[in-house]
Amino acid sequence: MPIAHHAVEKGRGRLVSVGLGSCVAIAIHDPMARVGGLAHVLLPEAARGRKVENRARYAKTAVPLLLEDMRALGATGPFVAKLAGGAGLFGQLFSKSGSVGARNIAASRAALAAARVELVAEDVGGDRGRTVSFDVANGKLKVRSVRGGERVL
Repeated sequence: MPIAHHAVEKGRGRLVSVGLGSCVAIAIHDPMARVGGLAHVLLPEAARGRKVENRARYAKTAVPLLLEDMRALGATGPFVAKLAGGAGLFGQLFSKSGSVGARNIAASRAALAAARVELVAEDVGGDRGRTVSFDVANGKLKVRSVRGGERVL
């Protein structure tokens, strides 16, 4: 899935997001209903006063969006989440308030906490890009990177 997009699936589907740098993949799963959602978020939140037209673009709005779409497929919870990405590829070059990756990680954690979704695993930070594959049937998130190999959360 491309940057600033999301998808939900029920049953035996697989959701994939390629090229996570400072972006974060938020995977939410309802194990009982076998419903899952994945968002590839670009930024922590929209600028103040800016209208949000694409809720998947921001961590703060992507979590409620995923939960709404998952509920439409029959998910009722409890929900669990996994995060991947948020690399500091450019350090603080573009921001005095910390790297975009670190801010995306913090905003994703906060959005999950606000929605009362338990964060059960993560592969975040560092200086490497990642690709993720989310198996909706069992909730496993496979994280691959060139220098980091492959890891299953």
